[in-house]
Amino acid sequence: MSVIKNIFQKIIFLLALLLTQLFTAQNHSFKNGDLLFININCGPMCDAINAVTQGYNNEKFNHMGLVVVQNGETFVYEAIGKAVVKTPIKTFLAYSKDPIYVGELLPEYQKLIPNALTFSENQLGIPYDSDFIYNNGKYYCSELIYDAFLTANNNQPFFQLFPMTYKEPNSADYFPIWVTHFKKQGIEIPEEQPGCNPGGMSLDNKITLKRIN
Repeated sequence: MSVIKNIFQKIIFLLALLLTQLFTAQNHSFKNGDLLFININCGPMCDAINAVTQGYNNEKFNHMGLVVVQNGETFVYEAIGKAVVKTPIKTFLAYSKDPIYVGELLPEYQKLIPNALTFSENQLGIPYDSDFIYNNGKYYCSELIYDAFLTANNNQPFFQLFPMTYKEPNSADYFPIWVTHFKKQGIEIPEEQPGCNPGGMSLDNKITLKRIN
């Protein structure tokens, strides 16, 4: 009975902690142009992304979105699932139980925010980029943000693109999940092709990050 009681107490503690974190994040005062960096659990694919990317403060970030406030309501532009969507902030924050960080553009770059938001609004419904290939008419999460600020910055790169890798760290072997995924997509693994990821973008010196939960 004592073992069951201890397990039950731990479950209650973890639930309380999660609810406290979510309440704190949801009551943060979000602004247009805030960038949200989170870590979600999508199984082996997310594990593979986390293994080869590094985020701010050594955090693992595998998803991100762009905040917009409309008519007193807060949403997040994101590429997830099947397409680019505009998600209520509470839904977005509930994706993760891990630390959530908000990124704010430095003052000299905040003039880009309105056009970045307009661009993102215009991309709603664009298919999700399961090929993870830049500039193919589809978007994965950080690719949407990259293009939003590229467009807002008069088509001059704002964030950076880097060679993407789908190989296990310090190995010539691909993660099995990527071999299976790209075989299903019917394309070669786009190793070393230019791309971006939330972790890398969180390190950009044109933004400041703050943990909100």
